[in-house]
Amino acid sequence: MAAHLKKTKLFYSIPFYSILFCSLLNKCRINVHFIKSAALHVDLCKATNSTDALQYLLQFARKPVEAESVEGVVRILLEHYYKETDTSVRLKIASLLGLLSKTQGFRPDCIVDDIINTLCNEKSHQVLAQLLDTLLVVGTELPDSPAVRQRLVQVSCKHLSDTYFGVRNKCLQLLGCVGTVDAPLRVRDVQSIISDYFGDQDPRVRTAALKAMACRLLSDDYEQVRSAAVQMVWVLSQLYPESIVPIPSSNEEIRLVDDAFGKISHMVSDGSWMVRVQAAKTLGSMLQVSPHFLEQTLDKKLMSDLRRKRTAHERAKELFASGEFSSGRKWADDAPKEKLDTNTVNLIASGACGAFVHGLEDEMFEVRIAAVEALCQLARSSPTFAEKCLDFLVDMFNDEIEEVRLQSIHVLRQISTHITLREDQLDTVLAVLEDSSRDIREALHELLCYTNVSTKECIQLALLELLKNLNKYPTDRNSVWKCLKFLGSRHPTLVLPLVPELLSTHPYFDTPEPDMDDPAYIAVLVLVFNAAKSCPTMPALFSDHTFRHYAYLRDSLSHLVPPLRLPGRKQVLGLDPVDSGSASGSVESAQLFLQQSLNRISTIQNLEAPGAQDLLNFTIRDVQRLGHLQTQLSGAADFCATYLRCQLLLMKALQEKLWNMAVPLCLKQNVTATAAARQILEETYKLEFLYGGLENRQIATIHHVRLQAKALQLILSARTRQGLDPLISSCEKFLQEIEAFQRSFLTELPHLHDSFVDKLLELKPRISACSSVELVKILQTTLRQSGLLQLRLPEQIHRATATIIEPTGESDNPLRFTSGLVVALDIDATLEHVQDPQNTVKVQVLYPDGQSHVIHPKPGDFRKPGADRHRLITQVYLSHTAWTEPSQIEVRLLLSYSSASSSLSSSKHLGWSDSSDGLQSPEAVVEGTIPFSKPVKVFIMPKPARR
Repeated sequence: MAAHLKKTKLFYSIPFYSILFCSLLNKCRINVHFIKSAALHVDLCKATNSTDALQYLLQFARKPVEAESVEGVVRILLEHYYKETDTSVRLKIASLLGLLSKTQGFRPDCIVDDIINTLCNEKSHQVLAQLLDTLLVVGTELPDSPAVRQRLVQVSCKHLSDTYFGVRNKCLQLLGCVGTVDAPLRVRDVQSIISDYFGDQDPRVRTAALKAMACRLLSDDYEQVRSAAVQMVWVLSQLYPESIVPIPSSNEEIRLVDDAFGKISHMVSDGSWMVRVQAAKTLGSMLQVSPHFLEQTLDKKLMSDLRRKRTAHERAKELFASGEFSSGRKWADDAPKEKLDTNTVNLIASGACGAFVHGLEDEMFEVRIAAVEALCQLARSSPTFAEKCLDFLVDMFNDEIEEVRLQSIHVLRQISTHITLREDQLDTVLAVLEDSSRDIREALHELLCYTNVSTKECIQLALLELLKNLNKYPTDRNSVWKCLKFLGSRHPTLVLPLVPELLSTHPYFDTPEPDMDDPAYIAVLVLVFNAAKSCPTMPALFSDHTFRHYAYLRDSLSHLVPPLRLPGRKQVLGLDPVDSGSASGSVESAQLFLQQSLNRISTIQNLEAPGAQDLLNFTIRDVQRLGHLQTQLSGAADFCATYLRCQLLLMKALQEKLWNMAVPLCLKQNVTATAAARQILEETYKLEFLYGGLENRQIATIHHVRLQAKALQLILSARTRQGLDPLISSCEKFLQEIEAFQRSFLTELPHLHDSFVDKLLELKPRISACSSVELVKILQTTLRQSGLLQLRLPEQIHRATATIIEPTGESDNPLRFTSGLVVALDIDATLEHVQDPQNTVKVQVLYPDGQSHVIHPKPGDFRKPGADRHRLITQVYLSHTAWTEPSQIEVRLLLSYSSASSSLSSSKHLGWSDSSDGLQSPEAVVEGTIPFSKPVKVFIMPKPARR
């Protein structure tokens, strides 16, 4: 009873003492870390049972802790740990100790002894494992302390005999992490300790031992053990590829990477399909293996080259020692008769022979895909191996699984620069054009664009099969034309002898003029005209109507038909005498011009307002023209022009007459400045989310311009709106924006010298304590006095672009459907440099009455034919009420964005806990869309329903 009263009295006295204690702390100005430690102590003392204590600990884990506070908090946690009897609370405390040890700026060597002491008296296996995990964190944070690492090795060795597998796992992980001390003897001791657990009865412990040190358990009966063994054998082969290792039962030696390659190749025949997949993928990354070992994986027979050849002197010495001499009865009966024992003298395991053959014939399609991908990686680094594996990859075009066929085509595309297809191989490849899958056919078209063929018969065969494809699948028109464009430009000398037959010309008789509306005839012309660009003798074989057709296609399909030099016909065809490629200049000179244009802007501070605006206008014009001339720099040029346009808008908005006049006298200028601020914000979101390849420096520059636009909006709202409460709220939000910027771009602040943000951070103590009206005045002065922040370009910037192929928008025949019902509109578009298109690309349909519908395509509607390229093939369903006459709708693609990713990146530095609960970015999440394709107009005609 007395104990109960004592406990109750203590419970009711806590609020009083906590208030008194906090007031004393405020008066004495005690350090913040002591306040946090005391607050944690008060919370834990409030707990009447283990559930309450666990709840307080979970709440505490969500709060940030500074480095100065960690030691005090750890002491409080350890004090409660010794008193606590509940296992779950002790487990949570042990977990918190590990999280606290990761705090940046805190060295956990001061708590090592305390954590080791808790291990001695702990009886719970789960808590022991968690404490060892905390020591693992400590050892990772203190790599430069040999004494601490040695103590941790001793502790892990002490608990390796625990009956619980989780404790043994953590001990082995700890040994693998901190056991590599400098003394060689200790290294061997640690390795021998770990090797004792390769045969542990628990497979999870064997897996942990393998991950701590490379092992030889590739034949273990547990698949996870074999999987971990494959990983660690690969790691050793990458760390020490040139190390020489002996071959068992032989006096031969071999490179470590070759030996590892043989062992992992053997695992391609493993009983578990998951191990086979991993082994095949791992082989693809072993690029340092010797060529003769690599080639052996394509042959199931053991190569004779994989045994050691003895010199003639050694063979003669052996015969002399044995007393055997030639009888002379048979030819070459004195030749050395060497037996080939595959278990002893071969330098590569017999199971590794034909490893990729086994992988490509595996019953699981996942293994076949992994083998195809591994062949691709190895063939890209070895042209000889690429030629040898060509037949195997072509055979995979007939696989029963579509995904395997598609991957084989993509792989052959990647190694196409190393190979030339024979006629029999091309015949097998072209048979895939009969496939009903559009993805397969278009992938094969992409392959033919970059493939070399050997004879003119191959060109004829490819054209014939592509025309059959065009006749069977008319929707493949653009893909087939593009394929023939590259096929002709790569093989001009092979196309030349076929021109009379392809164009049906005759040296004496006139032939009928073909129909220009025939897609097959256009396909032939695309092949011939692209070959003629590199073959100046070919135009002599053209008929008169061929030249007219060239002029027509040059205007209508300029992306497929190149400019040709046709002597004596420039006036007729209206062709430019200079090739457009030569006018663009080199990429290096264009990059130099772009950087010089940006450097010229740095002198803008010395000019008056009209001169500065003229300089910006001229620079924007020059940069835009450069982007049109040099397509490789179009992304960087557009990025620079957009950034300079933002600066120009800001400069116009900050003109003198706007700020020196009374508000009622400059309402028109206020409206202009408000529109400029809104446009700057829109442009900054385009700069951030429409361009790829940006570094942290450029993103900081974009956010700086955005902050200037928000400051301008705040100033304008203060000048035009009435009421103090909205102004106070806007000022508080802007101060939060400044803090968020400082946290997110702390490393970039030295590069923002004399900028708007730099001056605001210098005035931070003043603006934090001033009134809203005074803050607006400070922002106005600072915004007008801050200098132009110079833009530094990264290595390469790509702009996300989209081109709508279908519908073309050229047809005058409207789509007719009954009003109130729906009609399907096919959309076919190519996307360039778009990150995560499944979640960001949307289709917008704009009706003549102003209605707008946004459709999110399904993930399955996106294909990836190449690097940084995607294909969108989908259907959009249209519906509307009845119209009196056909009208046009607009279809375009939008790129959606959200600033939540930026907010999350800035909130990573707010707390030490892995949980982000309760950490809210001061900047509100902004979502929107950016049009990034030209709109296409389509006629539709909703008809009234019949009655």
